[in-house]
Amino acid sequence: MNASRAALRIALFAPAAWLVGCAVEERVILLPEANGGPTSLAVRQGTHDVVLDHGYAAADLTAADPWRYEASADEVRKTFGDALAAQPMRAAHFTLYFNEASDDLTQDSRQALERMFADLDKRPVRDIVIIGHTDAVGSDEYNDALAKKRADAVKAMLVVRGVAQDDIVAIGRGKRDLLIPTPAGIAEPRNRRVEIVVR
Repeated sequence: MNASRAALRIALFAPAAWLVGCAVEERVILLPEANGGPTSLAVRQGTHDVVLDHGYAAADLTAADPWRYEASADEVRKTFGDALAAQPMRAAHFTLYFNEASDDLTQDSRQALERMFADLDKRPVRDIVIIGHTDAVGSDEYNDALAKKRADAVKAMLVVRGVAQDDIVAIGRGKRDLLIPTPAGIAEPRNRRVEIVVR
């Protein structure tokens, strides 16, 4: 089975369903993407393939050939609710922007910071990576220090809001990973950023 997206793959150890006289040995249900985007999964049993190409498309694997059917959100909730509830939340990504040559957030990013705090409040366990970046103005040494200063400033804001320091990693990449490629010496506001991944 080749998985390209999230799917439930459940081994049924007792004959829970019968299809054409064969017990279901395994059930595969493709979950929809959280953002509503396309999703697909190819399930192979022996020489037979079944393509699941949308959320809740499913296949039962039997002693004979795989059998495709349509599952439902209700079926997934009832059958696999405990397993789904035990999964960690999906990672969230945030980008905050800074004023030129400083570790002061732009006004728009101050509002985005509040959205990040709201997401953090929903997570009982936190694992946060903060990566500071700069534009292409200045030397490598200057930009490395500024990028780290920006990442540390965001880390300090999180600690003030109650996030444990041990849950946060803050690093600086300087001007190595420009979001908007520019020649050296160009001040590009979208490159002056901190990227935050919350798991």
